[in-house]
Formats: sequence, C-alpha cells, structure tokens
Amino acid sequence: MNPYFLVVDDSVTMRRIVTNSLKTLGFNNYIEAQDGKDALEKLRDNSEINFVITDWNMPVLSGLELTKAIRGNPNTEHIPILMVTTRGVKEDIIQALHARVSNYVVKPFTPQILKEKIEAIMATT
Repeated sequence: MNPYFLVVDDSVTMRRIVTNSLKTLGFNNYIEAQDGKDALEKLRDNSEINFVITDWNMPVLSGLELTKAIRGNPNTEHIPILMVTTRGVKEDIIQALHARVSNYVVKPFTPQILKEKIEAIMATT
C-alpha cells in the first residue's frame, strides 16, 4: 500500500507537525483539511486518499463525527483512520474505538510513534 494521507486538524501548526513527520518518514503524498466537513469534501473529490489522520477536537465536524461519517459510507468505510488527539482518558479512547478508528495517538507524539502506528495499521489492511 502506498499511502495517500488526508491530514485533518483545525490547527495549522498541528497539521504542519504531522505533515513534517510524514515527510521525515518518507511519506510525501498528502493533502490537508481544516475540519471534518472539509475532510469529507476532500474525500469525496479525491479517490486517491487511502489513509486519514485526524484530530478529535475540531469545529464544524469533530474527528469522532468524521470517523462515523467515513465508516457509514460504503465508498470510504475501508479507509484506515488514525486519531491523533490530546484526549487520552480511557473513556475517550474506548469511544473512538467504538466509532472504529484504526488506531489512536495521544499528543504530543514523536515521528517514531507516528511511524509505528501507521505501520501497524498498514500491516492489518
């Protein structure tokens, strides 16, 4: 699998951190979205996207709502979703897993942690 990432976060700085980490790891195919609504539009318009990295806390449409929308659409339900968030309490992680995120990273993170999570997801898809 040659991943084409959709990086979703309302923080420009956080999107830059994620995309810089991806570049460091050798992943150069990505586009960005500023919230879940923007992400759904980009998913609809770009069939190359095959991996979503999303924040949870965003205006308009949260990462959890985005995950549910992706999983509820037969055209996108197969796309791996990595949730990257500050929400690290057990209840939040369980809620995200029930929404069927593929994996979960708590901020702050290192490129190495991101790499391990991406590789773990890719190994199972």
